[in-house]
Parts: sequence; C-alpha cells; structure tokens
Amino acid sequence: MLACSSVTPTCTSGYRSRFSCRAEDQQTQNSTGLIVQNKKKKKVLVVGSGWAGLGAAYHLCKQGFDVTVLEGGYDSGLTRLASSPDDFGIRGFWYPYRNIFNLVDELGIKPFTNWIKSAQYSGEGLEVEFPIFQDLPQWPTPFGTLFYTEFARLPLVDRLTSLPLMAAVVDFDNTDTSWRKYDASKSNWSFSDIPWGLPSLDEILLFQQCEFHFVVTARELFRQFRCSERLFENVLNPLLQVGLFAPAERCSAAATLGMLYYFVLAHQKDFDLVWCRGTVREKIFEPWMDSMRNQGCKFLEGRRVTDFYFDEETGRISEVICGKESLKADAVILAVGISTLQEIIQNSAALCTREEFLKVLNLSSIDLLSVKLKLDKKVNISFASNVCSGIDNSNSWTFFDLNTIYDEHKDDPETVVQADFFHANELLPLKDEDVVAKAMSSLSKCIKDFEDATVIDKEIARFPKSLTHFFPGSYKSMMRGSTSFPNLFMAGDWIITRHGSWSQEKSFVTGLEAANRVVDYLEEGTFARIIPVEEDEPHIQALRSLNRNLNEIIVQLPWSNYFIQ
Repeated sequence: MLACSSVTPTCTSGYRSRFSCRAEDQQTQNSTGLIVQNKKKKKVLVVGSGWAGLGAAYHLCKQGFDVTVLEGGYDSGLTRLASSPDDFGIRGFWYPYRNIFNLVDELGIKPFTNWIKSAQYSGEGLEVEFPIFQDLPQWPTPFGTLFYTEFARLPLVDRLTSLPLMAAVVDFDNTDTSWRKYDASKSNWSFSDIPWGLPSLDEILLFQQCEFHFVVTARELFRQFRCSERLFENVLNPLLQVGLFAPAERCSAAATLGMLYYFVLAHQKDFDLVWCRGTVREKIFEPWMDSMRNQGCKFLEGRRVTDFYFDEETGRISEVICGKESLKADAVILAVGISTLQEIIQNSAALCTREEFLKVLNLSSIDLLSVKLKLDKKVNISFASNVCSGIDNSNSWTFFDLNTIYDEHKDDPETVVQADFFHANELLPLKDEDVVAKAMSSLSKCIKDFEDATVIDKEIARFPKSLTHFFPGSYKSMMRGSTSFPNLFMAGDWIITRHGSWSQEKSFVTGLEAANRVVDYLEEGTFARIIPVEEDEPHIQALRSLNRNLNEIIVQLPWSNYFIQ
C-alpha cells in the first residue's frame, strides 16, 4: 500500500500550521448510505520532463499525490525529434550512478550495455585508451587510474605532474565553503615567482593559507599545480570540455574539481561506463512514464510556462500559467535548464520580485550540435565511445559507434556513427551539408577509413543553450532546492546540492530531493531514499581530516585575516 494512505495530516506548530489539511477533505455516501470521508489529493505540478522532473514526479506519484508533468517540447532547429536533450551532452552512465541504476532495477528494465572501453584522440591520432578499471587489481586513488590508463604518446614524467593536483582535490570537499573558495571570479595573487617544477610542501601549505582565492579558471588551477603542457592539452583539457562542455579557460575551478573527483579520481572504477542501448527517451523515459501513468500521473505536452499566480495572503504560488491556460497547484517543482528558467523569469511578474531568481539571469548555457550519420560501408571503429581534441583548432567533441551501442543498428551492413560538438556557437548557423562535411573531416583525422566512406543518410540536432555552463563565479548565482516561495522547489543538474554527483545522476538526485521537500511541506507520504555517493577511500579521508585541522589552526593565527577571504 502507498505510504501516504496511513498518514493522517494534522496541523502542528511551525511554518506549515498556516494551512488546514482538513479543509481539503470531502464527504461522500457509499452504496449503503453511510457517510465516508475522502481525502482530496494534493496537486503537484512538475515543470520539465527530464531526469530531474521525472525523478520528482515518480516518487510523488508513489506517495499518492495528484501529479501533473508539464512538457515544453523540444525543437532542435530544423527537425522535430523524438529524442530530447537528455539523449545528448554526457551520454554515458558511469559506475557511480547508483541511484539511476537502482531506478532501472526497480522499473524492471534492461536499458544498458555491458561495461565498455573508451578512447581519446587528438590531431596526431590515438592518445589514450581507457580500460575497464573494475576488472583490474584495485589501487588507492589516483594511482590505479594513472597507471592502468594506456597513454599512447604521453611520457610518464608528464603523467606524474598530475599528482600535486591531489592537494586541491583533498581540500575541495563539496561544501559551500569549498565551492565559494574555488569559484572565485577574480584573481588576487600570482605564484609567478615560484621556480619551474613541482610545488614543494611549503608552497602547498602556502596555497592553503591563501585559501586558493587566486584560482580563477580550470586552466589556472592546472597551471598553479604545475601540470605539464602536454598533459593539459592532450588529456585534461579534452576531458574537461566533454565533462563541463567548455574550454578550461572558461570553466570554474570548483566545478572542475567536483567533476573530476566524481568521475575519475574518487575511486579507480568510477570511470567505467555503460551506454543506453537506444535513446534515453525510448529505453528509459517511455517505460518510466508509462509506469507513472498507471499510477495516475498526467503528462501535458506543449505546455510552456509563462507566469505564476502569487497569492499575497498565503505567500504561495497557487497557479501555474501556460499562455491562456491556468493550472492550480498545492506545490510546484521547476525542473528545467538555465536558459528555459531565464525565459520564464523574464516573462513572470511573480518571479521577478525575488532576488534569487533575478540572479539566475547572470548564468549562461552552452550550445550543442549533434550529428548522426549513416555511411555506405563498414568502418572499423576500435572503441565505441571516443573523445577528440586538437583537430582543426576546434573545441573537444565526442563520437560513438552506434552499431556497437544501439540494438537497432547492431546488424546494419552500414556504419552508423554519431558525433556531438560542444560549445558549438560557430557550428549551429551552418547549413546541413557544411555540418556533415565538418563532421566527416573531423572523423577522418581520427580514423583514416572514414575518408573512403560516403554519407547516405543524416540526422542533425541543434540544441542552443541546452547545457549548463559552470563558469568562474557562477556558483553565487545558482539556486538551491528551496526558494523564498514556500511551495516552489527547484531541481536540475545546475541546482546546488551536497550529494556530490554530476550530470544525469545529479539531475535525478535533485529531483528526488525536490520530491522530499514537497513531502515535508505537504506533510504527506514518506521521503525518497537517496543513495549517497561512495565514501572516500581511507587515505583521502585521513588527508581531508588533516587538511581541515590545518585550516582550523590557520584561521586562529593573528595574520590569518591579512589575505582576501
């Protein structure tokens, strides 16, 4: 039975005491003429049908709420697609995605491939081969990742220059203090007087004393910790561009540390990934949404939110307005991307009254271009998942062998390949034939056999401002899960959370967190169980404890306030 069926709402002291749950009850007569008390379901509107929105709606349906999901629809430029932006961006599903893996098990579906290997290319050819790390003997982080990864061109001395970066990784513990420390928007100090080479222990301690406020961008972070130029250009910068969708000089150092730690450095096996055996919408979202429909959830397509009705007497959002349509709600969850929310804020008289929403207008998003090509011949692609950089002076991009990944293309006599280009400002305006030429030229630089292949079919998807941009200084403008409207909550991959996850997993987790806030606010149902990220390895725990103790000592010193805080 649903947990909420055994809960009797009561009006207790606290912020929820302003609303009477009993006023929602209705009386009806049963077949014997007896009066029975029927509790009217509380209405929850979820705006957005990605990982965050569906995650919130799924749990609230199970708690017996009257849930409606508003879908705005996806327009990829020239083509209306059955897929959504959730099929692009970071497309793999990594080992730490514990909540998503638990979800598909609960739904009883099998959408994923086995663990697969991936590779990284540059203009000079194959650079890196990533094994399946969990199949190898486990080493303390980061040594397993460093030594099991096969570098085709990068000397050992370059790889070893990544080790001092662990000092920043240890110091960054995903707290609000750490985010503010590493997300500084201005630099106040330089270490240009330090001789070339790895920083000494004294220098690292000095870094700690200055609390890293000199760090501005990801590139500056790598430079300050003496990562070699080849390591940065051939490995770190490409990984960053496909993890945060922008070059290192445009990425927050805080987001860089959080993303690298979650996907790469926390545990050796974290970089292992599986793929969805078709589009996310087909293999996961559609059966997921069907299960919610069976529980009474409603999905309204083509609804773009234009405003909210704010009840000044209660302080609540009482209605969501979609053009000429108005939908009443007891609670609302906004599970949309930055650019969509910015559009809503600019049109909303209610949201424009709150500083937290006005700050969102300072944020930015990144363009994505995806190209799916069918070729007239089989091309031998060694790895199903690939990262590329340093080709035609373009930003990093990815390409995937869909014959290996997608069930529908496994037996195709032709090659089906997909390439995703991030930070694609210069590519979106191009004509389709120019986009195809660009994609084929780039693919040929990685694998020569593409030169002899001819494109016989194509599908091009343009997603302007669809990916979150974690630029330096962005953290102070990002929103938290609760808002100044007591019944309006937020979810998405850009929402501040202490969970520690990233990308699809973070979106899903923040959706569950938003659902828990609704349960708490409406005083019905039970909280969703959120699986935490795996604990730090013992040596990382010890180093972080030592680092915290050191920082506590430093702030007590008489000169600790001398440096910019």
